[in-house]
Amino acid sequence: MTSYALVLLGAAVVGLACRQVTEENGARDLYEGKRLDMVESQLAGRDITHEGVLGVMRKVPRHLFVPERMRSEAYEDRPLPIGCDQTISQPYIVAFMTQAVDPKKEHKVLEIGAGSGYQAAVLAELAGQVYTIEIVEELASRARATLESLGYRNVHVKAGDGYAGWVEEAPFDIIMLTAAPRKVPQPLFDQLKEGGVLLAPVGDYMQELVLYRKTGDAVETRNLLPVRFVPMTGRARE
Repeated sequence: MTSYALVLLGAAVVGLACRQVTEENGARDLYEGKRLDMVESQLAGRDITHEGVLGVMRKVPRHLFVPERMRSEAYEDRPLPIGCDQTISQPYIVAFMTQAVDPKKEHKVLEIGAGSGYQAAVLAELAGQVYTIEIVEELASRARATLESLGYRNVHVKAGDGYAGWVEEAPFDIIMLTAAPRKVPQPLFDQLKEGGVLLAPVGDYMQELVLYRKTGDAVETRNLLPVRFVPMTGRARE
């Protein structure tokens, strides 16, 4: 465990009214310097070594995935509220999780918990196809609109309960949960390819980011670091 692991929180439960993220398409990127500084100090300055991940984090405009009034804070080392009692994860956590699953162009990815759509955008830069499910319909619509406005044609957004996964598009090479269940729903393991990986924050208040690998009839597990994500809702909380 690294010395900073306990304070690197993937998300925090914060109240904020739902609001649309908007900005003029084609506007000059005034945040590029902040984004490059974020990558050098928060990611490369720690333990993010995957060149593909570092390159994507330099490229994807995180400020367009947060409410307009919070854009000046978009590249700070912390999660931010995006409305509907949900958050966008800390940049380091997004990079760490992406590095852990190591997406490639031949991979099909399922994300549970689209939120703002930022993690899906990062995954889509490296993977072939990304399917993401968001239980809050307002957030699903917003994420879809933001991703479409940025030209992400390989991201597919669905509003619904992620407990059952996305059966029609299974199996998946990678499944990533960005909300914390008490335990990973079995349907998600069922939709994971042989040799595929599933990454999830697991637990209630005390959570652990766990990497699962499907090998035959068994599932190998590896605990990565303590985190704090919003709870996975829907059937997973029953």
